[in-house]
Amino acid sequence: MARFSKSSLFSSDIAIDLGTTNTLVYVRGKGVLIAEPTVVAVNDKTRQVVAIGKEAKNMLGKSPGHIRVVRPLSRGVISDFEITEEFLTYLIKKAQSGRTRLFGPRVVIGVPTGVTNVQSRAVRDAAKNAGAREAIILEEPVAGAIGAKLPVSEAVGTMVLDIGGGTTDIAVIALKGVVAAKSSHMAGDKFNENIVDFVRSEFKLGIGERTAEEVKIGIGAVMPLTETLSRSVRGRDYATGLPREVMLTDSHIRDAIAPSLDVLMDAMKEVIESTPAELLSDILERGVTVFGGGALLRGLPQVLAKMLGVPVRVAPDPLTSVVRGAGVVTEDPAPYADFFIDEEDLLTES
Repeated sequence: MARFSKSSLFSSDIAIDLGTTNTLVYVRGKGVLIAEPTVVAVNDKTRQVVAIGKEAKNMLGKSPGHIRVVRPLSRGVISDFEITEEFLTYLIKKAQSGRTRLFGPRVVIGVPTGVTNVQSRAVRDAAKNAGAREAIILEEPVAGAIGAKLPVSEAVGTMVLDIGGGTTDIAVIALKGVVAAKSSHMAGDKFNENIVDFVRSEFKLGIGERTAEEVKIGIGAVMPLTETLSRSVRGRDYATGLPREVMLTDSHIRDAIAPSLDVLMDAMKEVIESTPAELLSDILERGVTVFGGGALLRGLPQVLAKMLGVPVRVAPDPLTSVVRGAGVVTEDPAPYADFFIDEEDLLTES
């Protein structure tokens, strides 16, 4: 059972949506104050961190050999513990900037559904080593459902789809518990890879992940649009080795990411098939709520609704649903304690 300390009255409790691509921070009583790319630049000669967040992301593909630009999370879980700790230390200090506190903050952190106990413990340990007084771990689809003000504590089935950068989480929630869930790596980063591969195959042109992401955001669509969207991209011609420019359209992006979307649809169908019949009628009536960066793909709700046969809506401000939900927990943790990944459970893993 989670315990809540009165020392939170003397600290600046925070919530963190620790994403593979971007990280958001909510400060209790203040709202969402920080949004940074989950990127860190390290000088391999001195082993010192030289840039974090936006500044580090600007170095991607442009840094000299001894500067290594890394993403400390891969597919939603920690891949480099020390760099993640540095990143969290930076965020916690920035969140508490200008505030004098007697204690370190309580930190509520979202993790993908289905992560192992070892992975959850790594997140908890990194947060504590970064200065957190207490670290509460919460599954991201649950946090997003809370942030979208869905009835997670009631005896009704609530289905959510959280399309992040490294992972997509699908969950059915009822009575303060996750009834059925699945996590998939078919998410924003995979869509970027799809676009890079498509441009290489169709145009014999090499572009970077950053360019692919900009194109996805700028003209990405999963269904035909009434007006064609287009954007020019520059890259290296594989035949000549020289720079070349091509024009991409929303149709190209749709073709590029279609295979990944098919896999995502199959994952959603699996979750629906494993949901108890008593809750299926709720989902048929209430539908699916989508949040995360992938929710902004043009036409996604319509395509999902057609393929699944249920209503689909995008949560208000889908990019911040998870961190706002975790922020609600910082304001009053007790009602949500049943959702927490308990530290005692982590210690029992062999």
